[in-house]
Amino acid sequence: MSTLADLIAVLDAAYPPKLAEKWDSVGLVCGDPANEVDKVAFAVDATAAVVDEAIAWGAQALVVHHPLLLRGVDTIATTTPKGALLHRLIQNNCALFTAHTNADSADPGVSDALAEAVGLTVTSPLDPKPAASVDKWVIQVPQTHTAAVLSALFAAGAGAIGDYREAAWYTAGTGQFRPLPGANPAIGAIGEVEQVAEDAVEVVAPPTSRPAVLAALRAAHPYEEPAYFVTERAPLPSTLGIGRIGELPEPETLRDFTARVGVGLPRTVWGVRAAGDPDKLIKTVAVCGGSGDSYLDQAIRSGVDAYLTADLRHHPVDEHLRRNGPALIDAAHWATEFPWCAQAARVVNTGLPTVATRVSALRTDPWTLSA
Repeated sequence: MSTLADLIAVLDAAYPPKLAEKWDSVGLVCGDPANEVDKVAFAVDATAAVVDEAIAWGAQALVVHHPLLLRGVDTIATTTPKGALLHRLIQNNCALFTAHTNADSADPGVSDALAEAVGLTVTSPLDPKPAASVDKWVIQVPQTHTAAVLSALFAAGAGAIGDYREAAWYTAGTGQFRPLPGANPAIGAIGEVEQVAEDAVEVVAPPTSRPAVLAALRAAHPYEEPAYFVTERAPLPSTLGIGRIGELPEPETLRDFTARVGVGLPRTVWGVRAAGDPDKLIKTVAVCGGSGDSYLDQAIRSGVDAYLTADLRHHPVDEHLRRNGPALIDAAHWATEFPWCAQAARVVNTGLPTVATRVSALRTDPWTLSA
């Protein structure tokens, strides 16, 4: 039997919490990690109807995209709408878990699911997150102490590369130095040039580990003045980040692409609307699940033919078109993020095959009428 802790581990591996924006609130909202889980429900929002549906199905966990508790929460009393939902979840042994901006930036993530839903082949992120910074340490060590120094460096957090640990490179050579008066050499004599068989040891470590790595180096190295230097890798683009850029199988007009989006996404009162020449040919498309007008500049710089997102406003769109930016397609916020639910369910199906999953078909888009 799987536990809530198992579920959290699978979701955190797919949507690492470290990818979340600083202002965001992601992860476990309520629930005991030790509790057993055999049914997990998925939705964009934890509305009252979604919570009722999950409980009626017997789910022990509800996974949502939008945080229920985000800003200025100082009570979860049952007299408040959100407090009442949390109490209902807890009383029915149903945990609540959120993957928000961490799911936006993950690979694959929210915008990958959106791109897939409208038939795009993803080529890159729209706004890439730089790869994590890493230091490269190069240390000269007498060969008699190479193993001890490496062991100390590994214990201090060096030598980790992805799923590998204790990674290092070292080459043999000859070190040379002349101890001056006042020195206390471990090898050699004052005033005399000394040559020693040494290894040049190379390891990587996160910048946050610098104090620990340096302390470990000094403690394990036999010299009173170890020779070492540290370089930091320049920020590099990665497959992580907000939004995606993709390509259609064949060019089609903006009119046809807008219709494609209307078919690929769940229907809402908001519908799908476009700004631009209806007959413009569209081949490359940027997408961003959820509110994406803050990435209009990135869409222009990317050189795409069109940009699909949600919650576009009059003035930013008007200014964008004056700048000859790509055509814009605006869909309902909920609709652009709904495809992620199926993606997250597949993640859990793969990681926890015995756990049953269900994506809520309830429309949590708040708009109910149009005229």
